Amino acid sequence: MENMKWEIDSTHSEVLFKIKHLEIATITGRFNEISGTAEAEEDFENAVFSFTANVDSIDTNDQKRDAHLKSADFFDAEKFPKITFHSTKFKRIGNATFEIIGKLTIKEITKPTILEIKYGGTNIDPWGNTKVGLKLRGKINRKDYGLVWNTAIETGGFLVSEEVKIIANIELLKK
Repeated sequence: MENMKWEIDSTHSEVLFKIKHLEIATITGRFNEISGTAEAEEDFENAVFSFTANVDSIDTNDQKRDAHLKSADFFDAEKFPKITFHSTKFKRIGNATFEIIGKLTIKEITKPTILEIKYGGTNIDPWGNTKVGLKLRGKINRKDYGLVWNTAIETGGFLVSEEVKIIANIELLKK
C-alpha cells in the first residue's frame, strides 16, 4: 500500500500549551504559526509526522508575558526561532487512538517525547479536499529543554510549574 502525503492545514489547526501559574491557576498559550507534514497508509499505521512551530508566534493573550517568553529567559526566539517534532514510531493503542514517539527539539535540545493521538475522522470539504482530524496530547518538563527561568513565591513553591501540557488540534490536508 502506497503512503499518502498530508500537510497541516494551519488555518484549521492549533498547538496549545498549558502551564500552572502560582500553583493555583492554569495559563494557556498557543503558537500562531505552525506547519507540518505526514506520510501514512490509509489507516495511519506506521505514519511519519514532522511539525514546526515558530517561537516568535507565541501568544498567551498578554504582550508583556509573550515578550518575556520570547526572551533569553525562556525560548530565546532570536537565537532559536523554531520548535520541531519528528516522529520515530507510531503505533495503534486503541480503536481510534495512537501513540506517537518522536524527537522534540526546543533551543537545540532534543529529547524523546510521547504523544497520544486521537483520530477524529476523515471528511471532504466543500472544495473536494480530503481532510483528517487529529487531537494530540502530551506533557513535557520545560527544564529538560533549557526553559529554566523561575522565581520562588512567598508561600512556598514557584511562580511557574515545570510540567507543560501540550494539546494540538490538527487538520491534515491530503496532497
